[in-house]
Amino acid sequence: MKRLFLIAILLSGSIASADARRQRVADENVLTAIVGAIIVDGTGREPFTGTVLIRGERIESVGPSEKIPMSARIIDATGQTLIPGLFDVHTHLPYAAASGISGDWPKNLKSYLYCGVTSVVDFGTYPETFEPMRRLIESGVVEAPRISLAARMTTPGGHGAEGGRGDFFSLEVSTPRQARIAVQRVLPYKPDVIKVFTDGWRYGAAPDMTSMNEETLSALVDEAHKNGLEVLTHTVTLEKAKIAARAGVDVVAHGIGNAEADDEIIQLMKTKGTTYAPTLAVYEPRGRDILTSLLADVLEPSVRQKIRPELTQAGNSTTSTRSGSAAAARQLRWRHLQKNTAILVKGGVTFAGGTDAGVSGTYHGWATLRELQLLVAGGLTPLQALTAATGNAARALKVDDQRGAISPGKLADLVLIDGAPHLDIAAIENIKRVFLGGRELNREKLAASIATSGLTGIPAIKTGELIDDFESADGRSRLDTLWVNSTDAGHDHSAMLFGRVDREVNNHALSVAGRMSETESPFVRLNVPLSRGAIEPVDVRQFRGIQFDVRGSGDYSLIIPTYSIRDSNYFNATFQAAPQWRTVRIDFSSLKRSRDAGTLAWTGDDLLMLSFEAARPAGSYVWIELDNIKFFE
Repeated sequence: MKRLFLIAILLSGSIASADARRQRVADENVLTAIVGAIIVDGTGREPFTGTVLIRGERIESVGPSEKIPMSARIIDATGQTLIPGLFDVHTHLPYAAASGISGDWPKNLKSYLYCGVTSVVDFGTYPETFEPMRRLIESGVVEAPRISLAARMTTPGGHGAEGGRGDFFSLEVSTPRQARIAVQRVLPYKPDVIKVFTDGWRYGAAPDMTSMNEETLSALVDEAHKNGLEVLTHTVTLEKAKIAARAGVDVVAHGIGNAEADDEIIQLMKTKGTTYAPTLAVYEPRGRDILTSLLADVLEPSVRQKIRPELTQAGNSTTSTRSGSAAAARQLRWRHLQKNTAILVKGGVTFAGGTDAGVSGTYHGWATLRELQLLVAGGLTPLQALTAATGNAARALKVDDQRGAISPGKLADLVLIDGAPHLDIAAIENIKRVFLGGRELNREKLAASIATSGLTGIPAIKTGELIDDFESADGRSRLDTLWVNSTDAGHDHSAMLFGRVDREVNNHALSVAGRMSETESPFVRLNVPLSRGAIEPVDVRQFRGIQFDVRGSGDYSLIIPTYSIRDSNYFNATFQAAPQWRTVRIDFSSLKRSRDAGTLAWTGDDLLMLSFEAARPAGSYVWIELDNIKFFE
C-alpha cells in the first residue's frame, strides 16, 4: 500500500507538471494586443499612448501604432494605464498581518497577484522551506507571483535573533570569517537573496540591540556577490546606513528614522549604487485596522475578524493609539522618514518599493499600493513612485533583463489600471486586469479563494515509520529534514546546545543541554519537521502512536502542531525520563490539546513536526537524550 501510494503521488505530480508544460507550450502561440492604453514603461520615461503586443509569456512589441495580427485577442484599454507588474522587495509571506493567528502563505501570495504585485521578496522563511515552496508553486498547487526567497543573517543579540526560532532561522555572525562561512552554509539551498539585520536601533522606544560592524558586513556582501546573490538589509539609522552603503549592499530597507539624511549618505548611496526602500507602509502612524474597498478583497476571514468594526470606513486614517514616550518616539521617527524621503529623492538616490508586509497592520498586497501613495506624499512624483516599484526594484534585484519594464523580450507581467496613476497615485487601487507571463489572471477567482474559510489546502504526504536513529552525522533526520532548535523569545532567551553523541560503540543518540532564561516561563525545544521546513502536512493515519528511547531527569513534553489549526492549540503529551535509558510509547489517542478545542479532535492527517520540550524554573539547567524515534502501528 505504501509503495502504491508513493507511486500515485509521483504520477499525479508528473501529470500536473505535464499539464503545466502543455499549457505553457500552448500559450506560446497566443497573441494578445493591449490597445489604446497610456503606457508607463517602468523606465521613468514620459508615458505615451500606444499598443503592447504579447506573444505567449513575453512582450513582442511596444509602440504608438503597432501592427496587430488578425489572430490577436484585442483588449481595448482606452482610458486606462498599463504599467509593469509591481515589485515588493520586503515581505513576510508566512505572517498574517493580524495578531494572534498564523499566516496562510498561499492566500497571501494570491493577495499580491490580486493587487498587481507580480514579484515579491520574502524575508519570513528559512532555507529548509525553499525547496517545498518552490515545488508547490512550480507544480501549480500554489498560485503565486515570482518569488525571491531570502536566507537571513544577523548578529548575536541582534534583531532577527530574538524570536526564539532557533539558530538556523537567522544565522548569527560577528566576524568576517563567520560571515563568509554563513553565506557558504546557505548556498546549497539556492537562496535568491540574502537578508541582513545590520542595525539594532529600536526607534527610541526600546533598548537597542546589537548591530553588525562594517568589516563583517563588507565580507558578507563580498561573499554573497561572488556567488551571485544580492544583499538587502534591515537598516534604520543614518550611521548604519552609511556603513551599509560603504559595504556595498544592494538595498537599504526600512529607511533612516533617527536623523536627517546628509550629503555623505547621498553620495555614498549614489556612488555604490545602493537602492533605498523605506517601507513607509509599516511605519505610517495610522490606525492599524483600517478597511478600504480593495483591502476588503484581500483579507482572509480570520484576518478580517481582527479588524475592529468601528474602524471600517474607507479611507480611515486615525492615528496610532500608542501613548507616552513610545508614541512620541514613533512620531519623531515618522517625521524623519518623511523628510528623508524628500531629501534623498531630491539628491538623486534610487528608490524601490517595499513594505514589510506581514507585520501587524501591514496587509499583503494592499500595503504595496499604500507604499506608492506614501512615497508620493513624502516627495516622489507619481511617476517616480511607479518606477521605484517596477524598473528600479528589478535593477536592484538584478532581474531587469527579464522584468520591471514594458519592452520587447521582457516577461509580460503587466497591470491595467483605470485612470492615470502617473498623474494621481490614488488611482493605483483601480486595478482592472493583471497579467503574469502573458496570462491574464482571474481576479474574481483569486478574491473568492482568499475569502474561503480555513487554510489553503496543501496535499498531505505520507511518511515512513522511522523518524530518526541518529546514525547520520549531517544533522538531518531519516525523513531528510533538518533538526532545529527553538526557545522562549527575547534576547535573554534560554540557551540551548544539541548534537549527536555516542550512546555506545557504533550507536548514536541526540543530546540536548539547556540553561533556562530568567523569564517567567522559559523552555527549550528540539524540533524535527516531518516534511522539509514543515511546509507540507504529513499523513500518519496508518500509525497508532510514537515511540522513542529517552533518558534525562524529570518531566518533558511532546508537542505536535498540525496544519489545520492556526494558533497555538496544538496536540501534546507529557512523559518522564530518568538517567537510565527507557522506551516511551505515546498513543495518539492519549494526546491532549493545549487549550479546550471543542469539537476539534485528532485526525492524524496533517502533522507538521514533533517538538520535544523541556520547561524548567528560571535559571536552572536541563538535559535530555533521545534515540530511535519512530511511529508504531
